[in-house]
Amino acid sequence: MLLHVVHETSYEYAPAVKTAQHMAHLKPADNGGQRLLRFDLAISPKPVQQSEAVDVYGNTRAFFSLQSSHEALTITATSLVSTSAPVEPKSEMSWEEVRERLRYHRGAAYDPASEFVFGSPQAPRHAEFLAYARPSFTPGRPLLEAARDLMHRIHADFKYETEVTDVSTPPLDALKLRKGVCQDFAHVMLACMRSLGLPARYVSGYLLTEPPPGQARLVGADASHAWVSVYLPGDGEPGLWTDLDPTNDRAPGEDYVTVATGRDYVDVSPLRGVLHGGARHELRVAVTVAPVEAGWREVTEVAGIA
Repeated sequence: MLLHVVHETSYEYAPAVKTAQHMAHLKPADNGGQRLLRFDLAISPKPVQQSEAVDVYGNTRAFFSLQSSHEALTITATSLVSTSAPVEPKSEMSWEEVRERLRYHRGAAYDPASEFVFGSPQAPRHAEFLAYARPSFTPGRPLLEAARDLMHRIHADFKYETEVTDVSTPPLDALKLRKGVCQDFAHVMLACMRSLGLPARYVSGYLLTEPPPGQARLVGADASHAWVSVYLPGDGEPGLWTDLDPTNDRAPGEDYVTVATGRDYVDVSPLRGVLHGGARHELRVAVTVAPVEAGWREVTEVAGIA
């Protein structure tokens, strides 16, 4: 599937910001079954410094600096992405076996996935998460089957509701409220997995949402999305990360676009910054994800690739 993504973030400040330093995770990943054909990051006012780097988790992040007074800031990320359906995992390894493989043992081979066993600021290990996860993780149950059951339960038990949480809401609060948005659902599932000693990571990206039959797609109606990736170790070969979306109770497919992965939202927030001035601000975010209705030749010409 070919998807065109436009993610626009705008701020209005009062009083004006004098100087600012920003970091953005807005560039989609280019790996696995996803190919980034084109990406453009437009920033207004124009920064005096702008650079790109790869973080410790392999995500591409942009840095930019504004050194003059400004009352507004607009960042528009435009992407053209080719996606494909993920490989269906076939592992029947039990969750206890996966836990033991990722547990530290003297002389054991290092697996990078073990970094995602530990708690993080927005997805800590806690007895309450362990208690919530236990009904899904019965003795000897295959990890993937148990993780899917946990996903089903979160989807059934939690109500999707905006404005009851924000980016700083602790996942324990979301667990008690049984309400929140995709970020909260992902953090709760991550915390449950990690409290069991299992590796899981946060995934940020986009989801193509189809309008009801007969209704037009609304520009800006789509939004940034978040889901979870669980780890299945391999036998003598690299393991496989498998994505699960508790908000929509499904495994992500070719209608999903991955931007970044990390321990939780804090690692991969779309935009963060340090400001001098601008005591108050108004934020607006609009995301549009649309399929490209064109032949491959036309698309490659537009993308500037042969």
